[in-house]
Amino acid sequence: MANAMKTLIPLLDRVLIKRAEAITRTAGGIVIPEKAQSKVLHGEVIAVGPGARKENGEFIPVLVKVGDKVLLPEYGGTKVSLDNDEKEYHLFRESDILAKIQN
Repeated sequence: MANAMKTLIPLLDRVLIKRAEAITRTAGGIVIPEKAQSKVLHGEVIAVGPGARKENGEFIPVLVKVGDKVLLPEYGGTKVSLDNDEKEYHLFRESDILAKIQN
């Protein structure tokens, strides 16, 4: 994760998110086929931009921070793959994020 933050810094109100992995096995050990797996709608914030700009040039701060768990829309975001990391990340605008998940 640290490599991703050094390599990719989101601009303005964009947020870099690593989606949680889909459940591939049941508690009893049965393998779930890929077509039957539900789409993962939550993830972890990896990096955050400085925020959107007002007309006078000041930044509106982003409400999520690195490490937050968030609820994501079913569709949207831009898929990002980094050369030095095999994991897949997504870039979302802050306004596209549905909610923060409290522990």
